[in-house]
Amino acid sequence: MPIALFALTLSAFAIGTTEFVIVGLVPTIAQDLGVTLPSAGLLVSLYALGVAVGAPVLTALTGRWNRKWVLLSLMSLFIIGNVLAWMAPNYASLMTARILTGLAHGVFFSIGSTIATSLVSKDKEASAIAIMFTGLTVALVTGVPLGTFIGQTFGWRATFLTVAALGAIALVGSALLVPKNLKQSAPATLRQQLEVITHPRLLLVYAMTAVGYGGTFTAFTYLTPILQDVTGFASGVVSILLLVYGVSVATGNIWGGKLADRLGPTSALYIIFGGLAAILFALTFSAYNPIAAVITLLVWGAFAFGNVPGLQVYVVQLAERFTPHSVDVASGLNIAAFNIGIAGGAWLGGYVVEGMGLMNTPWIGGVIVLSALLLTRFSASLDNRQTATA
Repeated sequence: MPIALFALTLSAFAIGTTEFVIVGLVPTIAQDLGVTLPSAGLLVSLYALGVAVGAPVLTALTGRWNRKWVLLSLMSLFIIGNVLAWMAPNYASLMTARILTGLAHGVFFSIGSTIATSLVSKDKEASAIAIMFTGLTVALVTGVPLGTFIGQTFGWRATFLTVAALGAIALVGSALLVPKNLKQSAPATLRQQLEVITHPRLLLVYAMTAVGYGGTFTAFTYLTPILQDVTGFASGVVSILLLVYGVSVATGNIWGGKLADRLGPTSALYIIFGGLAAILFALTFSAYNPIAAVITLLVWGAFAFGNVPGLQVYVVQLAERFTPHSVDVASGLNIAAFNIGIAGGAWLGGYVVEGMGLMNTPWIGGVIVLSALLLTRFSASLDNRQTATA
């Protein structure tokens, strides 16, 4: 694999850390800035809003730009956003900094996916995307605890300064390693860009992404209280388990990419969505036994983000077929769908915990993931029908 991919991976790690680290810093920020916990929690939602808006809109607006210059501009915006967060004198300025950083996040993963695939041959596209997204998945479980530790030890501002430094290293790496002459489709007209939002085949993939991640995060959002309150692990043990889970996630992401390269995206997604649903159903029962819970957690990690490469390469393939002028925009919308699924799953999980109880989140998440599997089978049947009539 080209070394430029690892510059993208480091960028993904920095971006993933800054998105989710705020969760561990909410109480500290609320106390320091004199705001309520719900107000501090809004910093998570506003970031996700920046991602959801920035991914399709800014990807479309930068369609005429050289891909490498877009990448470097995004990383510069990311660094500026984190430096502004470090310097933020009050809640309003921190909120603005978070929205700015979210805008950079959304566009990075949309054009990053197309850059990653352009660096490798056709049969290694999913693996290339998997390597880049490994940065995000590792950030979820290792970057976040590390950032939280830095914030609690040296103050929350130090976390944002550290992430800005990581972003600067990634910026230099991208400037030196990513080639200038990247494959770039002709700029899309407004009408062509609108097709990406309205084309039924692409809407189906966005739904697969949002529903699949909604199911996962219905349970994942409440994994820590499940392990503490139901399984009975101490908080220190849970932190270690989450680190091990992170290693499993990173391994599963790479495995998912190789599976998608070997079998094709939809066949790989059958296996991953099916396995993920089975694991969530199993957790409903295994959470009560420490050994069974740990085994379930490790297997869950292998499947949890293994669908990212398949989903992302699938949307790129369909966009190349149906909306060839707007591939980056389609990729950006799929990133928005990831975040909509995460936000929706977290909200639904909270509703389930409040109304039905904590241990109803895994099986409900499993049912939702099964819905994503059905959507995948439907999309694959449309592919087969089109191939047969071609």
